[in-house]
Parts: sequence; C-alpha cells; structure tokens
Amino acid sequence: METTKKVGIWMDHSIAEIIDTTIKSKVITECDFTFADKEEALSRSENLMHNKRQQKIEAYYKKIADAILTYDHVLLFGPTNAKTELHNYINLHFKDIKFDVKPADKMTENEKIAFVKDHFNN
Repeated sequence: METTKKVGIWMDHSIAEIIDTTIKSKVITECDFTFADKEEALSRSENLMHNKRQQKIEAYYKKIADAILTYDHVLLFGPTNAKTELHNYINLHFKDIKFDVKPADKMTENEKIAFVKDHFNN
C-alpha cells in the first residue's frame, strides 16, 4: 500500500510556510514585491505597477507550486484570499494532486502544525 504524501501551506500574499509534519520541516517562501518596487513602477505608470506586481505574485506562486510537486494531498490555509488565488493557479497544472482550501486566522507555529495534523487525521 502506497503512502499518501501530505503537506499544509499557511499563506497570505507576503509569505507561505510549507508544513510537512512527517519530516518536521518548513520552507518559507516570500513574495518579493517590495515597497521600493511599487514606488519605482508607480513613478512610470499605474498600469506598469500592476503588471509588475502581477509578475511578482505569479513568480511567488510558481515557487510554491515547485515545492509541492512531490506531494499527493495539499491543504492551503490562511487569513487572506491568497490561498484561493494559488489554488486557481496550480489547479490547472496539477491534476494528480488533491487540494483542500480552508480559511484560518493568524496562528502560532504550533497552531499551524496542529491545524495540518487535525485536517489530515479527520
């Protein structure tokens, strides 16, 4: 019998914490659209600023997607709609991975780990 590899990702638009409870590791990925990037792009045009932000967010989502390639079941949770945006982005590309999306408030590290364990144990 093959074991299902499961992972939880707590995220908002600025940071994603990848929580794999079996190996007790966390990878933190950050979106690098800084205030300086925004100011520089906005000084040229508002449209450019939105395009640059969208490119940075897409690169951020791609980093997360690359990190979950080896998993079979992924829980996306967090306080913003970034989890839904990521789900829409990766669901098109990864048909073999099962995704669950759940709302969650800000949490401590232990609460995040417990949330992931609870979800996959039920």
